[in-house]
Amino acid sequence: MKKALALVLAGAMALSLAACGSTPSSTATSGSTPASGASTASGKVYYLNFKPEQDQQWQDLAKVYTEQTGVPVEVVTAASGNYETTLMAEMGKSDAPTLFQVNGPVGLASWKDYCYDLSGSDIYGQLTSDAYALKEGDTVYGIGYVIESYGLIVNKTLLAEAGYTVEDIQSFEDLKAVAEDITARKDELGFAAFTSAGMDGSSDWRYKTHLANLPIYFEYQDEGITSTDAIKGTYLDNYKNIWDLYINNSTCEPSELAAKTGDDSRNEFLAGEAVFFQNGSWEYVNLTGEGKFTDDDLAMIPIYIGVGDEANQGLCTGTENYWCVNNMASEEDIQATLDFINWCVTSEEGTTAMANEMGFVIPFKGAAESPNLFVKQDAEMTAAGKTPVSWNFTTMPSEEWKNVLGTALTAYAAGTGSWDDVVTAFVDNWAAEYQLANG
Repeated sequence: MKKALALVLAGAMALSLAACGSTPSSTATSGSTPASGASTASGKVYYLNFKPEQDQQWQDLAKVYTEQTGVPVEVVTAASGNYETTLMAEMGKSDAPTLFQVNGPVGLASWKDYCYDLSGSDIYGQLTSDAYALKEGDTVYGIGYVIESYGLIVNKTLLAEAGYTVEDIQSFEDLKAVAEDITARKDELGFAAFTSAGMDGSSDWRYKTHLANLPIYFEYQDEGITSTDAIKGTYLDNYKNIWDLYINNSTCEPSELAAKTGDDSRNEFLAGEAVFFQNGSWEYVNLTGEGKFTDDDLAMIPIYIGVGDEANQGLCTGTENYWCVNNMASEEDIQATLDFINWCVTSEEGTTAMANEMGFVIPFKGAAESPNLFVKQDAEMTAAGKTPVSWNFTTMPSEEWKNVLGTALTAYAAGTGSWDDVVTAFVDNWAAEYQLANG
């Protein structure tokens, strides 16, 4: 009954999205003639991809798989910030995704009834650690397929023009001093400290989710916990300090952030308009290459907020990317999907594409070493004894909690709301949303 009701609701959402003209950002099907001697398996794969920045790479890899096996693989990529609504819409269709993604235990709660048990699958046997599996008891609902890091991406060339190196920034106070000095000399230097902290749907996740992870992480460390039904907000003053630093030392006025996009922020960085760009290792492929930056131009440093042992703080490293196989699909499609994801993480073509083209570190035995500079820097920091900041935003109680927080941050930046509104959105709404989800 629960599954049937969920499908009805998802179908209604699909009609609603269609009426609004909301569609996935990219669709492609690879269905070329099978290569000589390839499999004639009867199943097909439909992958609803979470990561827009790797859309083309997944399209290309799907095409290679089809050419080798004859199995059709369709990749649809949801628009940034719209994965959950797109998933709800697509799951309501007769040809629903056979492969989809959840972001961790909270995301799994909504889709557990649709998750095929992967405990006996080949890909589960390829994991280097059970830490990368979403498990309850002996049931494996999801497989983490990429480990990533985020922090402050630095244009070292511009930083040097301002008279500094990355070694000069070892704490929040250091970062603040450098950023405010750059702002004081902005006209002379010709660039800003930070790219725009855009708060439209393609960019706001960097602040309502990734930046918000920092005060959550440090509170969890204090309390010795890994989740909570009621966040205290111990470090929200520090969250305010880093947010103020971003929005007051940027390429644009704080009042303009509501309309600024993720592309705006990246393009500002590529154009040499700012020194610092909060983002992750997934951005490496977008920042390097012909006519762009070389590894010598770039670095990634931790996001310091003035808490803990900052001298020994590493990058924010973890995963919110768990593959799940749709147990409502036909037996043939389930097997085709299991074969596809196992090929992705074991074959030379798959592991090379994920390491080189996508810039992924994948937690599987056959993983290829990534050439991604930011991945290498994370490994170097960890080897030097710095402690990575774990990804605790997977415990945020709901998407609605993130959205309410994002709205409050945007209003505060624009001067139409107060920081007290941000605190209310963070603390009071956490408890309320948790109760809604778990009551």
